[in-house]
Amino acid sequence: MAALELYSKFARVWIPDTTEVWRSAELTKDYKPGDPVLHLQLEDETGFEYKLDPKSGVLPPLRNPDILVGENDLTALSYLHEPAVLHNLRVRFTDSKLIYTYCGIILVAINPYESLSIYGSDIISAYSGQNMGDMDPHIFAVSEEAYKQMARDEKNQSIIVSGESGAGKTVSAKYAMRYFATVSGSSAEARVEEKVLASSPIMEAIGNAKTTRNDNSSRFGKYIEIGFDRNHHIIGANMRTYLLEKSRVVFQASEERNYHIFYQLCACAHLPEFEPLKLGSADDFPYTNQGRSPIIEGVNDLKEMEATRKAFSLLGITEAHQMGLFQILSAILHLGNVEVKERGSSSCGISDESGHLAVFCDLTEVSYESMAHWLCHKKLKTATEILNKPVTRLEATNGRDALAKHIYAKIFSWIVSQVNKALSTSSKPHSFIGVLDIYGFETFEVNSFEQFCINYANEKLQQQFNMHVFKLEQEEYMKEQIPWTLIDFYDNQPCINLIEAKMGLLDLLDEECTMPKGSDDSWAQKLYNTHLKKSSHFEKPRMSNKAFIILHFADKVEYQCDGFLEKNKDTVNEEQINVLKASKFDLLVELFQDEETPAAPSSTAPPGRAKLGRSTQSFREHKKSVGLQFRNSLHLLMDTLNATTPHYVRCIKPNDVKAPFMLDPHRAVQQLRACGVLETIRISSAGFPSRWTYQEFFSRYRVLMRQKEFLSDRKLTCQSVLERLVQNKDKYQFGKTKIFFRAGQVAYLEKLRADKLRAACINIQKTIRCWLARKKYLRIRQATITLQKYTRGHQARCLCKTLRRMRATVIFQKYTRMWAARRQFLRQRTAAVLIQRLLRGYTARLEYKRLVCERKALLIQRWVRGFLARWRFRRIKRAVVYLQCCVRRMLARRELKKLKIEARSVEHYKKLNFGMENKIMQLQRKLDEQDAGQMAADVSLLLKLQRRVAELEKEKMDLQSEMDTKEEQLELEQTKVRTIIVRLLSCTGSHACSFFCASRNWKIVREILVSQLQTQGQTHEKEVEGLRAELLQLRAELDQQQQMLSNSLELPHDARIQASLQHEISRLTQQNMDLLEQMGKQDKMIRKLKKHLKTYMKKFGEQSSPENMVGESGRTVSIVRKERDFQGMLEYRREDESKLFKILITELKPRGVAVNLVTGLPAYILFMCLRHADYANDDQRVSILLNSSINTIKNVLKKRGDFETISFWLANTCRFLHCLRQYSGEEAYAKHNTPRQNEHCLTNFDLSEYRQVLSDLAIQIYQQLIRVIENILHPKIAPAMLEQETIQGVMGVKPTGMRKRTPSFNEEGSHSLESILKQLDVFYYTLLQHGNDTEVVRQVIKQQFYVICSVTLNNLLLRKDMCSWSKGLQIRYNVCQLEEWLLDKDLQGSGARESLEPLIQAAQLLQIKKKSQDDAEAICTMCTALTTEQIVKILRLYTPVNEFEERVSISFIKSVQTLLKDRKESSQLLMDAKIIFPVTFPFNPSPVALETIQIPSSLNLSFLTRV
Repeated sequence: MAALELYSKFARVWIPDTTEVWRSAELTKDYKPGDPVLHLQLEDETGFEYKLDPKSGVLPPLRNPDILVGENDLTALSYLHEPAVLHNLRVRFTDSKLIYTYCGIILVAINPYESLSIYGSDIISAYSGQNMGDMDPHIFAVSEEAYKQMARDEKNQSIIVSGESGAGKTVSAKYAMRYFATVSGSSAEARVEEKVLASSPIMEAIGNAKTTRNDNSSRFGKYIEIGFDRNHHIIGANMRTYLLEKSRVVFQASEERNYHIFYQLCACAHLPEFEPLKLGSADDFPYTNQGRSPIIEGVNDLKEMEATRKAFSLLGITEAHQMGLFQILSAILHLGNVEVKERGSSSCGISDESGHLAVFCDLTEVSYESMAHWLCHKKLKTATEILNKPVTRLEATNGRDALAKHIYAKIFSWIVSQVNKALSTSSKPHSFIGVLDIYGFETFEVNSFEQFCINYANEKLQQQFNMHVFKLEQEEYMKEQIPWTLIDFYDNQPCINLIEAKMGLLDLLDEECTMPKGSDDSWAQKLYNTHLKKSSHFEKPRMSNKAFIILHFADKVEYQCDGFLEKNKDTVNEEQINVLKASKFDLLVELFQDEETPAAPSSTAPPGRAKLGRSTQSFREHKKSVGLQFRNSLHLLMDTLNATTPHYVRCIKPNDVKAPFMLDPHRAVQQLRACGVLETIRISSAGFPSRWTYQEFFSRYRVLMRQKEFLSDRKLTCQSVLERLVQNKDKYQFGKTKIFFRAGQVAYLEKLRADKLRAACINIQKTIRCWLARKKYLRIRQATITLQKYTRGHQARCLCKTLRRMRATVIFQKYTRMWAARRQFLRQRTAAVLIQRLLRGYTARLEYKRLVCERKALLIQRWVRGFLARWRFRRIKRAVVYLQCCVRRMLARRELKKLKIEARSVEHYKKLNFGMENKIMQLQRKLDEQDAGQMAADVSLLLKLQRRVAELEKEKMDLQSEMDTKEEQLELEQTKVRTIIVRLLSCTGSHACSFFCASRNWKIVREILVSQLQTQGQTHEKEVEGLRAELLQLRAELDQQQQMLSNSLELPHDARIQASLQHEISRLTQQNMDLLEQMGKQDKMIRKLKKHLKTYMKKFGEQSSPENMVGESGRTVSIVRKERDFQGMLEYRREDESKLFKILITELKPRGVAVNLVTGLPAYILFMCLRHADYANDDQRVSILLNSSINTIKNVLKKRGDFETISFWLANTCRFLHCLRQYSGEEAYAKHNTPRQNEHCLTNFDLSEYRQVLSDLAIQIYQQLIRVIENILHPKIAPAMLEQETIQGVMGVKPTGMRKRTPSFNEEGSHSLESILKQLDVFYYTLLQHGNDTEVVRQVIKQQFYVICSVTLNNLLLRKDMCSWSKGLQIRYNVCQLEEWLLDKDLQGSGARESLEPLIQAAQLLQIKKKSQDDAEAICTMCTALTTEQIVKILRLYTPVNEFEERVSISFIKSVQTLLKDRKESSQLLMDAKIIFPVTFPFNPSPVALETIQIPSSLNLSFLTRV
């Protein structure tokens, strides 16, 4: 098909535009050859006529179909030209917020001027191990490709990051190094990757500065070689730097800053350790205040200084060296403040009123006089003598600035050498990956020597890039066996020869620098004479004789010659350097130790021309120019890059105002031309840019094929279709695995496909509309008939209803009148009854009130009469008492008079007191003696009685315990009787008659036992009551004893003692007799019960004897006495321990022998051995058995970490843990056991601590199992869930470009959903076969489904080609298959279905309508398991696969963001696929009896003895 036929009506083209560079328009009329204009309609629906050049006849470039817009790879576009590239980048950057795009082998990175959360460790993990085209474009994808090729091909790699200032080169290089440090790690303990990352803040501090284009612009180029060992671990690194911008130290343009380190020093001036440096604000120094912008918004220089010092320390630079560096840097600032004053026309002097020169000399420890002298003088060497000549003020100022630049350059080189020393390694790296962070092509209003060197380096890099792209194209063609035709591409070798060849610009510049009176003007004239009109890449400006123009590959650049010679020579006053070398500051001397100065003439030897000439000549040979040094280092860099496999990252600055996600088309096109992206497009377009595999072509364009063209061979099918569709065979070529198309052919095929689909849609619409119309007619006809039917029925029902209403009205009137009459009658009767009731009630209440008043009157009278009688009685009583008192008082007074008369008599007094004193003294003495003896006797007696009471209490307790023992023995005997009866009854189960006899006998025995138990219960109750009575009696006796003791204290001493002893003896005798009587009763009861027990045993033994059984059933029953006696223990010798662990754990394989064993047999054997150690009370053996088992299991899992082994030992570890719980004897676990299992409980040791250790071991095994499952499932999930076409014909394969994925449609070895389901079956049945608990299996399945969900969703979020409506349908279908698998395995309640919810909602989000505000609200309501970041990311990545789908508008995404802004959730984009849910091991008792377990002979455990 001719290209002109594509310019038909409705075709869209790009036309040039002054504002947007390119503008889209649509043809309103078919173009015919010879038409002078194209009739177009712009996007704002305005008409436009585009005039064509009649001579060239060039038509405007065609626009790609909408489904190709926003592709990850620009080479996937059907039309490869500048407007298509620009539009694709704009859609991805501004609409989808995607900053990375592939362009063949180039990664285009656009600076977003905004912090993005796409560089976290989760993103690194997602890109690690992936192929280049598997995920969306990213700097991590390029880094992974370089790392993978280094490991696979054993070849060194390099990543070339370029771009202009502010494009983000440094950040891209930093993230690339961070990726290598994260995925490779370090094999040494020094953690070299941390040092590699730590070098970044140091180099940014001393080599980066704020410019008008970038706040953190790198003012030097660097190439970092990261070394790897044979295991691909980082072992070291090395850094090379290029072309440091030294002029920035002494001069900064407006709104720019000096290097960051100077402002960091000024920010730390207030700190104590920085006070000796005598710094101040950055505004106080001319070297830091020229740009009048000392502060960067959002940057804290003090904190940046802390990070810089921390990085210095991490790289091994001591605090002393750090302070020395800061001291020299501070000296540079003070040197800039030194003022030079003019003294006449040709001399000058230092005005050091502020003392800055003195501070400089103090900090550098040099002579003040020497430095002041040589700042204002220079040494001239003639043929016969050496002269000191004063210099002008301008020359002195330039010399001061040159010295400052030279010192800073030395500091920079020294720091780079120290960084390399810290990153170096003693061993030679096996391979390396180089990261080149170098300046891009630059052009300014005034371009000088720095821009010349930068553009020269970019010319060399562009040449290397063109050759590499050309080589890759040739390899691709040869691989696919396509005829190779020479592709014409831009060769910039003539431009490079103009610069570096003999008599080139650099050669002439070096020659001019060696001339005694060389100048910029004379050099310019040499350039004009040598290259003007002789080289097509060299031109002279019309209006200037001090400039020249070079036609670079990117643009035409005009360079000003002023300053070229001075910058190329980079001269510094040698005497100033000698002054610095004489410093006492060791670090400063170390900086200049590599300087070689010409040999000074000896004072003794006569001066001679020859000697001076030789020394000068040797110095000149040693002193290389800056241009020569740069050319040599550039050649070395190119040799290094040519020896590696390069990977290209081109950084684009979207705008000059640093606005986030805003693309200036003019600036973008300028940089795309400069960085080689458009050249790559041009080279690709010259051949066959579109390349499809046969399977992809078949899947995409199967709608264009006819039935007879479908062949078993996909290649032949595609060939026959293409030969029919495209007549010109030059438009395509068939390779071995791919079809190669010329530019525009894919768009033509897409047009044919769209036309075919449109025609099919029209046909489908026609059929459906016919079906809908007929269906509507039939529905209306049926509705009409139904309506008539129901109308007639309604009319008949209305007539019937009228008749019924008339009859009902008559009946209603009849009953209504009757009801009214009855209601009147009832109302009157009720009123009469009510009146009668009220009258009778009123009369009764009056009578009641009268009776109440009478009763109250009587009550008042009674109380009043009683009160009067009591009052009268009290008055008479008081009168009588008063009279008695008067009489008694009179009698007492008379007696008193008598006593007073007697008291006055002396003789009477003596008579009364005669001998009273002697009696009192005798009585007192006797009383004291009696009290002392009585107290001692009473105390000793009291103590004896208390001891005796205690002894009696103890004897009572002993008797009580003995009685309890007897009762327990009795209960045991009864239990044995019941057991024997049960066993005897079980032997009679084979015959009905014997069973009837046994049942009858059992009823008799049960009645006897019940009666005995009732009697015994009554006896026990009586005994309890007796004991209670006895206790009360003892308490009463104790009270009596205490009372007796208190009474006995009042008796004489001897009588008291005798009475107490007699009473105590009688009490104890009586108590002993009672206790002996009770003990005799208990013994009698026990003998009686034993006699009954023997009788019953004999009776049942006769009835259930084996002879009777043989007679009744006719067969014998054998009883295995050995098993009955087996206690479920295994014994082994001490020397067989290692053999036991070797056979049972180390050498036991899950397959083969282990599969046919009882589930958990190793755990049972270990526990039975443990039981014997517990039975033998051997604590050492218990400890060795448990510790050795745990350690051996760990070693086995460490050596053989396959799924079956881990699953097998997870089951056995859990079973061992359950056995320790089940047989621990604790009530919580023992309640699930049988009586026989309770007999096997551990008796001597408490192993609860070992249970915790086993539980921890089980958790470790479970986590290892989950990791193994993840490693097995991870590579299968994305191909099966996303890539495989499970629903045939729904997916549409889009063009992919050079960075295409490895196809996984029907290729052999590709993963499908069926393979995942089969793998899940293997996991599930293996876990069950090994005896894992059901709950543990459910938790494992839940974890597996979470891994499937997280990996699928993460791939979806990082792959734009997977976000489409058809992909959402496929994901939902795959999820349904997983849900059916859960239903089939009865695992609905395991939580696995819930773990898939984020993936289900993501699939629904891809399928739901995304247009109106209601749709946005529905999305917010539906997507509860997705975060806001994930929802917005999916909406931005949504890509139509067919022309009938529409993209999601920016306004809709913003409305969704507005509705979701109040959500409180994590801002993390990806799901953490490494999360392992907490696992629990619920107690699961085993029904297996230990005594029934048999050890197979195949295990070779014959040394174990059953006990």
